[in-house]
Amino acid sequence: MLHDAVRGKLMKHSDFVQLFGNQIGYTSVLYYLFLPAAAVLYYLFPKRHRWIVLLAASGLFYYWLFPTWQQAAVFAASIVSSWIFGRVIGLHRNKRILAAGIIISALPLFLVDGGKMLISFSGGGCGEIRLPGFLVPVGLSFYSLQVISYLADIYSGKVTPQNNVLKYALFISFFPQLIQGPIPRYNDLSYQLTDGNEFDPDNVQRGFQLILWGFFLKLMVADKASVIVDTVFNNWQNYYGSYYLVAGILYSLQLYADFLACTTLSQGAAKIFGITVTDNFNHPYFSTSIKDFWRRWHMSLSFWLRDYVYIPLGGNREGKLRKYMNLMITFLVSGIWHGGTIKFVFWGLLHGFYQIAGELTQRMRNRMWIYLGQNTDSKVKHVCRVSGTCFLVMLAWIIFRAEHLYIGIHMIKSIFTEFSPWILSGTHLFELGLSQLECFVLAISVLLLLFVSRRQEKGTIIGDRIMKLNVLFRYIIYLAGIVTIAVFSTYGFEFNAADFIYGGF
Repeated sequence: MLHDAVRGKLMKHSDFVQLFGNQIGYTSVLYYLFLPAAAVLYYLFPKRHRWIVLLAASGLFYYWLFPTWQQAAVFAASIVSSWIFGRVIGLHRNKRILAAGIIISALPLFLVDGGKMLISFSGGGCGEIRLPGFLVPVGLSFYSLQVISYLADIYSGKVTPQNNVLKYALFISFFPQLIQGPIPRYNDLSYQLTDGNEFDPDNVQRGFQLILWGFFLKLMVADKASVIVDTVFNNWQNYYGSYYLVAGILYSLQLYADFLACTTLSQGAAKIFGITVTDNFNHPYFSTSIKDFWRRWHMSLSFWLRDYVYIPLGGNREGKLRKYMNLMITFLVSGIWHGGTIKFVFWGLLHGFYQIAGELTQRMRNRMWIYLGQNTDSKVKHVCRVSGTCFLVMLAWIIFRAEHLYIGIHMIKSIFTEFSPWILSGTHLFELGLSQLECFVLAISVLLLLFVSRRQEKGTIIGDRIMKLNVLFRYIIYLAGIVTIAVFSTYGFEFNAADFIYGGF
């Protein structure tokens, strides 16, 4: 009878999905009917009970999102097991209990990534291995890191275990951010979720601004760039040289805009409830070194790797050789987290190599700049350092995006050996999937992103500037943004959460 009841619910869920054309997701129409309804209900509840609305909304969101009840069960089991281990670790700070809690609570992640590595490193010899789909709940890679950090912070005394399993479940399942991050820390987010927040019209307006900007990033930059990127990477045999360079540059933009979009949409939805979600990016393509890049890119993951992998390994406290080993291990973990296949492992280790090589050549490069007459504040030096960092990151992104490692290496080799700048002139680029008008819209969108990023880098918060404008001018700007995105975006409301690039990790 229980099985029949569950089956009946799944059938209703399927009918619901069919009615709306796609699953609920961060760019779906349904999500933006669900979000204001949840917000209204949230502020109607007494303040001390408002967390219950967030928990119910998160539960409903994942009811729509999970394809099978087994995935929901695995997700729930991870929450309950990590909550129990958290309570036990709080009473008995024992490394073995901590290790058992991490392994059991994050077991699906270890099985998935371990299975990928086994298949990849066997050279296809284990190609018949198929991991059960119910082991891979949506957002697995992200909430597993939340669980690990929660347990580790209890063990180190930074966090007091949550006594209420439902409040802990809300921390893990908060719907605006679970699927693709950012990866929150318990001390930063939990009290915002459970204490209740007063209604503030400014928070609603700021949330709307962030959501509008997120749509711009996703639909005007990432999805337009993806057309050319997919054309070249999916048909790499037909291209060479500068085609690969253009695709690499655009993929760098696509990945950044896409991931920044999902973070911004998450922040916007949370802000409507008065909740502040941590930033995940700090203009990484303005970085002057690979080390600086990883302080700015996917910051919640970078800081997680620093705090729970690099520092526990010894960090830089035990000499340079040990420091370099710890760096390589940390970036190896990053590569495995992103996919576990050979290309992701290579990508992670490449970034570790970049950092070590950068440190080893620091003195030589400083002497070179002095010899060239460029001091510390030199604009030429700054531009060269930023450009060089972006180029190295772009080469690594080619490995990241290519279907196989050998394809990525071939593309990088061709950039240097078959350089063909003439494709940048004439109509060659208009034969890669975007019309001349669409290329123009993409170029304008990238310039707007660059302008906003430069202003933000200098400390200007454009959203606050807009909120100080006359109400008529303010809403003219909002309306213009909505109309522009609706008219010039590539796909509009045809995406769900899985269509974001990082939804695949």
